[in-house]
Amino acid sequence: MNIGGGAKVSNMRALVVDDNMVNQTIHHRLLQNLGIENQVVKNGKEAVDVHSSGKYFDLILMDMDMPIMNGIEATRTLRAMGIRSTIAGVSTRSLDQEKQEFMEAGLDDYQEKPLTKAKLVSILHKINHSG
Repeated sequence: MNIGGGAKVSNMRALVVDDNMVNQTIHHRLLQNLGIENQVVKNGKEAVDVHSSGKYFDLILMDMDMPIMNGIEATRTLRAMGIRSTIAGVSTRSLDQEKQEFMEAGLDDYQEKPLTKAKLVSILHKINHSG
């Protein structure tokens, strides 16, 4: 997997978990532009349901504030299910206490919105070096 220059990342699947349509579109396009197949769901419960149905993702971009099941709860649930995917929290929250709680839920990385190509590539490098 090479993420340098204009290289595409092949055979990688990502899940975008965000209730905001604009963020869904931005994250979907950023991933698509890097050649990463991705699916979008609008809350943590849908993310858990998708995994329960047997799908696997290399990367999960998880929003913190969502209806039904928030990102912290969803991350804890996915980890409890044995999901080992890289989960990156993506949120507008900047309070250290909130970030800390999100990280402790089982995140591998945390990025503040808006997510940019540079931030996404930074997350992808972590996947590349850990796997």
